[in-house]
Amino acid sequence: MIICLDEKCLSGNILSVAVERMIVVIGLIRDNYDSLRRLCKQYRVQRLEVFGSALTGEGFDAEKSDPDFLVEFLPLQPGEHADAYFGLLEALQDMFHRHIDLVMTRAIKNPYFLESINRCREVVYAA
Repeated sequence: MIICLDEKCLSGNILSVAVERMIVVIGLIRDNYDSLRRLCKQYRVQRLEVFGSALTGEGFDAEKSDPDFLVEFLPLQPGEHADAYFGLLEALQDMFHRHIDLVMTRAIKNPYFLESINRCREVVYAA
C-alpha cells in the first residue's frame, strides 16, 4: 500500500507521471522480491521502505535515478551495524545496477526531512 499524503501525488498530470514512474520502480522491486526478502533476512532488516521521487515521480528518471530506501534493522550486537548497513547497501546496488540511497530511520534528526519522507513511502519488507 502506498502512503501518499502530499497533493503532488494525488492530482492530475502529476499523478499519471507519478504512476508511470512508480510502476517502473515497483516493477523492479516486484521482479526482485524473493531476492530482496533473502537480503533483508540475511542482513537482519526489520523494515525496508521505498520513498521519495521514485514514488512521487517528481524528478525521477526510471533509467538513471537512484531509488531511496529507508531501513530499520532488528536488534544487532555492537559492531554488527556497519556490516549490516554496508552489506545491504552493496547488495541492493548490485541487485538494481545503480546507486541506492539507504537511510536508517533512527539516523534521521531533521524533522523536515522526516516529514518529507512520511508524505510518500511504501513498505517493501517487514519482518
